[in-house]
Amino acid sequence: MSPSATTLPTGLVSEKTPAEQKLAQPAVQGLDASKLTYEFTSSPRPVPADIATACAGSESICTDHMITVAWNVETGWATPQLRPYGPLSIMPTASVLHYATECFEGLKVYRGVDDKLRLFRPDCNARRMLMSALRISLPSFEPAELEKLIVALMAVDGARWLPSGGPPDAYLYLRPTMIGTHAQLGLQTPRDALLFITASFLPRLDTIVGGLRLNTSPEDSVRAWAGGFGYAKVGANYGPSLLASNEARARGCQQVLWLYGSEGYCTEAGGSNFFVVWKNKETGKTELVTAPLDDRLILDGVTRRSILQLARERLSDELDVVERKYTMTELQEAAAEGRLVEAFAAGTAYFVTAVSLIIHRDEDVLFPMETELGGKYTRYLKGSVSDIMYGRADHEWGVVIKETQ
Repeated sequence: MSPSATTLPTGLVSEKTPAEQKLAQPAVQGLDASKLTYEFTSSPRPVPADIATACAGSESICTDHMITVAWNVETGWATPQLRPYGPLSIMPTASVLHYATECFEGLKVYRGVDDKLRLFRPDCNARRMLMSALRISLPSFEPAELEKLIVALMAVDGARWLPSGGPPDAYLYLRPTMIGTHAQLGLQTPRDALLFITASFLPRLDTIVGGLRLNTSPEDSVRAWAGGFGYAKVGANYGPSLLASNEARARGCQQVLWLYGSEGYCTEAGGSNFFVVWKNKETGKTELVTAPLDDRLILDGVTRRSILQLARERLSDELDVVERKYTMTELQEAAAEGRLVEAFAAGTAYFVTAVSLIIHRDEDVLFPMETELGGKYTRYLKGSVSDIMYGRADHEWGVVIKETQ
């Protein structure tokens, strides 16, 4: 028998090489947005008058429809479905319920000043979701196909839930999610999964008068660690952080400034990226400083990368943009020496929100606030990103959605 021949169960011999046999096998189906089917609701949900009304209750108010796509290891991705919003059916032994095989994304859709619907850099969210999925052994997909499904959902629900002529600066929050649905106990790679996309209202969190107040994380608690999954957007990053968040609120703060290691490196503010503007101790130059990505402790936030790019393009004459590790001790020293200029948190939920105070153990670190909504760099960068989101500035990051009528 030749080295390339393979003995079959019947005793017959295949002259195909292993590579040829692999090619002969039917390929599993990739995620394909062009196959999307539509089942429209016969009972449209009431649309709240505004974000405040929508978020006044204890349940997220979602739009009329959602998108679901099932996956199986042997057949690949099933036909995507746009269908009425409603409960999902999974077995009690589903992987997600026992082994945290879950990842998600968060992005917003905006009703622009020109009455057009826009997404902000959805390609970044789609690529990051792929990275998160692979980190926890959920199935791969083509990011562009996920982006098309997000657009399809908003093309249907956008006109009714973000109506033309509605409140200024209106938006909806989009939550693509993937869960392992393999119904078998035992720690293993899921053989079944479900991708779904919903759209809901989210409270406006970026207008905190007087700035965001942060409490540093307890000494016995970390949000992420080297070699872990802090860089991925998985549910397991967030549930364990709630205990420290509750402690922060008990001290009059809105979020936790997560410190890492015995050095006390500053990482994230709650689920947002954290930025400091200060005067460099040696050079006296103004710097915009934030934690780096290379140690994989923090999330590669879409707002974060946008702020860094705009700052480098538009503010290079005024400040240096620095991505490096820095400690709480450095912040305390800068405060004592009068070198702090301002600080802010940035992410999808809080957008760009000024930080006015950090409580570290029993010491307060205060940040200057030119106005009730922050310093000049905070306000400029927030305004620059907002202009793109709402169509006040024409930019490739703003993706216009063609709505169905």
